[in-house]
Amino acid sequence: MKKVLVITYYWPPAGGPGVQRWLKFVKYLRDFDIEPVVYIPDNAHYPILDESFCNDLPKDITIYSQSILEPYRLASFFSSKKTNRISSGIITAKNQSTLEKTLLWIRGNLFIPDARKFWVKPSVAYLKGVLEKENIDTIITTGPPHSVHLIGYYLKQPGSLKWIADFRDPWTSIGYHKKLKLTSNAQKKHKKLEALVLNKADKIIVTSETTKREFEQITDQPISVITNGFDVQRTEIVELDKKFTISHIGSMLTGRNPKNLWRILSEMMKENSDFEDALRLQFIGVVSDDVLHSITELGLDDVVEVIGYVSHEKALAYQKTSQILLLAEIDSEETKGIIPGKLFEYMYAKRPILGVGPSNWEVGNIITETKAGAIFEYEDTIALKNLLLSWFEKYRNADLSVSSKGIEQYSRRELTRKLAELI
Repeated sequence: MKKVLVITYYWPPAGGPGVQRWLKFVKYLRDFDIEPVVYIPDNAHYPILDESFCNDLPKDITIYSQSILEPYRLASFFSSKKTNRISSGIITAKNQSTLEKTLLWIRGNLFIPDARKFWVKPSVAYLKGVLEKENIDTIITTGPPHSVHLIGYYLKQPGSLKWIADFRDPWTSIGYHKKLKLTSNAQKKHKKLEALVLNKADKIIVTSETTKREFEQITDQPISVITNGFDVQRTEIVELDKKFTISHIGSMLTGRNPKNLWRILSEMMKENSDFEDALRLQFIGVVSDDVLHSITELGLDDVVEVIGYVSHEKALAYQKTSQILLLAEIDSEETKGIIPGKLFEYMYAKRPILGVGPSNWEVGNIITETKAGAIFEYEDTIALKNLLLSWFEKYRNADLSVSSKGIEQYSRRELTRKLAELI
């Protein structure tokens, strides 16, 4: 059985979407005659914890770890809340305090490529012995944080080690880069490191066709698209919410604020008392102040329930009981290739997906091909309102459902089969 070393920052008990991709790959790699060995930090500063992910760890998996210097841990002495929000990617452009502006400047300009850079050199020194001990000739790095890829770069130089770099998100083109207050020198350093990794890795994996096209402008190395996916769960009969529930599961970050949707819902409440009585907006996860402010301005507070972060198992349950599942992405050119991992779990829940995102959002292709729901741009009005009216009528007749097709290709096990073939 071939061994591979997987180098990742996010690992149980970390919560959130970042941990799931490689936890699930590791869970199924043995089915394809590949034995994963995992390397992680042993004292990481995770902004979200979810012990339920530990249930997916394969038995007897070999895990190595080394301590990591976490600047976020030190910064939290000044402001734990703001530090966690920045670490989680929640960056508010408006009304930033002096402290928040300072933390962002330090994050963007002093910690390049990111605040986990201090884990690189100790990890390289430590892992050389692990590679020899385990007789491993293939390593996989996954980012963000993209400093993890530098561990792969230094381990590969020099030698015949095979290195696969997995990008769960883009690097310099991701939306929050613009909010890091980067100097021109810092921007150049990020670009240089990005090109270094893309040209020195033997193979590259990305999660969208958009990112693949973007990276093809930087490197001639082979690039494969392996999306995120869903894990097959035990089938249980669930009862749908009695209310006309529109649920968003996950972080509703600044910028992911579909004001047009809130406006339409507000109009529909005023026009139809039955709709007002039935509607419930449900947020499971962190919600930015900007979103909550928009909702309040439009008089939706009485139909809103903010539940906050729950375990992944509970999040899956909310998906299955909701009438409609909301998926929103920032309205910008940089986000058209972002495919949230929850999209695939939404599809597995088999509830209608209501997507609001940028023009030519790659998610739209997937939703259309699988017939899993409907997708709209931020300024769409008439078509969006007509769909909601149609879905509400079906809800009142107990007939709101979707007949999706072809979603099996996005199961975690099938995606791991693609990964194994690449390895």
